[in-house]
Amino acid sequence: MKPNHTSRRRFLATSALLPLALKFPAWANATAPASNIPVGLELYSVRDELAKDPQATVRAVAAMGYQCVEFYAPYFEWSEAQTKDMRKLLDDLGVRCYSTHNDSAYFAADKLPRAADMNHILGCNYLVMSSAGNDAYAQGAGLDPWKTVAETLNHATEQLAPLGLKTGYHNHQFEFTPQNGTRPIEVLAKDTKPSVMLQLDVGTCIEAGSDPVAWIRANPGRIRSLHLKEWSPEPGKGYSVLFGEGVAKWKDIFAAAESTGGVEYYLIEQEGSRFPELETAKKCLEAYRATRA
Repeated sequence: MKPNHTSRRRFLATSALLPLALKFPAWANATAPASNIPVGLELYSVRDELAKDPQATVRAVAAMGYQCVEFYAPYFEWSEAQTKDMRKLLDDLGVRCYSTHNDSAYFAADKLPRAADMNHILGCNYLVMSSAGNDAYAQGAGLDPWKTVAETLNHATEQLAPLGLKTGYHNHQFEFTPQNGTRPIEVLAKDTKPSVMLQLDVGTCIEAGSDPVAWIRANPGRIRSLHLKEWSPEPGKGYSVLFGEGVAKWKDIFAAAESTGGVEYYLIEQEGSRFPELETAKKCLEAYRATRA
């Protein structure tokens, strides 16, 4: 997922809410998946809808049967009152927010306290760094910037631990692409504290030529959430395919995540497809359930 810098005004714009009032979690009446691991949606998947009306979008996602959501960078611009309103909506819908995606800048000393406060309000467990920042991705930068990223995550972990919060890191293709013979993700895994979650983006891992099952098995207990992003090598498809239409071996991935990885929740993520955002999210959840049946 790429950080999105949607303006505060546009992101917080509101329109008429969907005519839906749920007394019970939407997933309570849905077909139960084979696993008790909750499945949610990374809300970057419905970013345009979210920018128009955050609460209506969350209601729509809950109505589909998603059990949790993950907010991404623009949430940081909410006021405390808006954050509390969103938490109330989540509670009313029976939906959890276990983690948020955060720009690397949010882990700096001047922003981390605010991020921690907002995540507390939302009921989160993890502040996930959504990308390493430009220095780490610069051509020819080597592995040293990744050691700095690890230090940043470790420091944030120490600051957040007394507050009952943890940190995590979300990979892209670059983290699984060898630099001087070593993949940056290996540096992060080695140099960060065991409590730092390694949130696995399956699609980008596959596109980079790595095996997600092997990676999960190599890092027992640290793959506590996964972005269930699909990928196809066919020309013109890439990430635009729906869940189950690509090359990911989902049954093997789920087996490894649940037997070794220590997964706590799954998150479907979609970069964009041939369908509108909300329809895409619905179709991906249906395909996920069929895979888990």
